[in-house]
Amino acid sequence: MATMWGEREYDLVLFGATGFTGGLTADYLAAHGPANLRWALAGRNRAKLEAVAARLAAARSPVPPPALLEADAADGPALARIAESTRVVVTTVGPYALYGAPLVAACAAAGTDYVDLTGEPEFVDRMYLENDAAAKASGARLVHCCGFDSVPHDLGAYFTLLQLPEGVPVRIDGYVRSNASFSGGTYHSAINGFARGRQTFAAARERKATEPRPVGRKVHSAKPRIRRDEALGAWTAPLPTIDGPIVRRSAALVDRYGPDFTYGHNVVARRLATIGGMAAGVGAVAVLAPIPPTRKLLLKAKSPGDGPSAATRAGSWFKIRFVGEGGRKRVVTEVSGGDPGYSETSKILAECGLCLAFDDLPEHAGQLTTVASMGDMLLTRLQNAGIAFRVLETA
Repeated sequence: MATMWGEREYDLVLFGATGFTGGLTADYLAAHGPANLRWALAGRNRAKLEAVAARLAAARSPVPPPALLEADAADGPALARIAESTRVVVTTVGPYALYGAPLVAACAAAGTDYVDLTGEPEFVDRMYLENDAAAKASGARLVHCCGFDSVPHDLGAYFTLLQLPEGVPVRIDGYVRSNASFSGGTYHSAINGFARGRQTFAAARERKATEPRPVGRKVHSAKPRIRRDEALGAWTAPLPTIDGPIVRRSAALVDRYGPDFTYGHNVVARRLATIGGMAAGVGAVAVLAPIPPTRKLLLKAKSPGDGPSAATRAGSWFKIRFVGEGGRKRVVTEVSGGDPGYSETSKILAECGLCLAFDDLPEHAGQLTTVASMGDMLLTRLQNAGIAFRVLETA
């Protein structure tokens, strides 16, 4: 790495620990981090940071108590000091398109690894355009989408790929099921994303025009279609989240995906009417979100800082089935876990931060996906943390 990590004061700084998901991430780090973890909690409100630290202390965590750092998401000099003090920054402060850019820039300049929870395509594309070159020069790894968006999908497709022969054309389709509702942060990011449709498309076009493509290999998106899948006993439809593009970016960055790779990302529903209702809801939000008065009402419907009770989270689950074909072999795999929006997201985010801070990883730099930056090491971490990656069928 271009920077001397041994000189850093902290291994990891968690920015946004006073929010709901940030608090769960702090709890996880305190319970599962290494005994020698040097870490800090960062945020703009000292009293709230002290309250989080007090809660961690009361739980008698085996991890040393965190330091407390005050910084606002828009305070460039303060963010630069934080980035320069640590090996890894983990942030839950969103919507990222509104509040996230200064911290990414600070990490890219300081050679500090960065992970977040964003599922916002505009933000990811804009950060690539603004910071990829600086991160490559400094040695920083900028890894977005490190929660349910998009780690189980990215690693799940990779896990499926590993069951197939190398050096052959491969197609993988992912099918998502869950009984959980959107988290408040995801909801607010989605509303703001629909409100910024023109900016989102502009950032995507600009990135496509400048980003290098893999040499001698092809990466495709599966043709979208709605269909009845008898093997699943349900209807499937294209799921237009950031997860599909993230999987395809991993394929573009990692040679193991082969000479010709295709990925399709789908939602699963028992009834066709459910898919119709989803499409109608998304369409309505797409129309209403760009209008300031209706956007304000939509944002009031759910708070980004609140979350469900522990009992509700305990009853939530997700399952993602992958069907992979290549080299005359077919494999069906599944990634499954508990509450995706909060419990598993905070777990995944924390493990991403710990993986970057402590594991022996390839010395890649720039804006990367979880597979391209952490791959096998993160897969092992998540399996050890209770997220299941299983092979269901092979033929």
